Amino acid sequence: MFGYSRRRSAGDPMTNHGANQGTLSENRQRRTYIINEEKMATEDYLIQYVLVRGDLAKNLKWPLGAVIAQACHACVAAIHLFQQDPHTQAYLNDLNNMHKAVLEVPNEDALRKFEATFKEKNIDHKIWVEQPENIPTCIALKPYPKQYVKGLVKNLKLMKD
Repeated sequence: MFGYSRRRSAGDPMTNHGANQGTLSENRQRRTYIINEEKMATEDYLIQYVLVRGDLAKNLKWPLGAVIAQACHACVAAIHLFQQDPHTQAYLNDLNNMHKAVLEVPNEDALRKFEATFKEKNIDHKIWVEQPENIPTCIALKPYPKQYVKGLVKNLKLMKD
């Protein structure tokens, strides 16, 4: 349905093999998704975008491990918050083919602007705020089809040291 790539075997309960698999609407209710490898070729695959503040390491001199930990916290929190979402379930059902993009935003103001945009556009996300310092560090989106959200983050670059 959404074009996710996962090979399924005849014994896999999520396959659509056999006559008694139910209607499309029943399959949707069970949140089963049939794979369409042609969609994969058009880059319509599930991806989790993570937006991390670049100033944490550059200006505030946070260690690299601490910055990575922030992104990890946000990703796990987003997956947990949206665990019942069909995209999240499909993403988790294909652990060996997860896609993530860790993108850099310059500072807290930029991070907050993206948070506002995501809220306005109804994009499910989790902003991670480091405690007890109360420092917003990053945002993780729930997994989405790449084409659905890439336009919102297209001007950001991959995070680097």
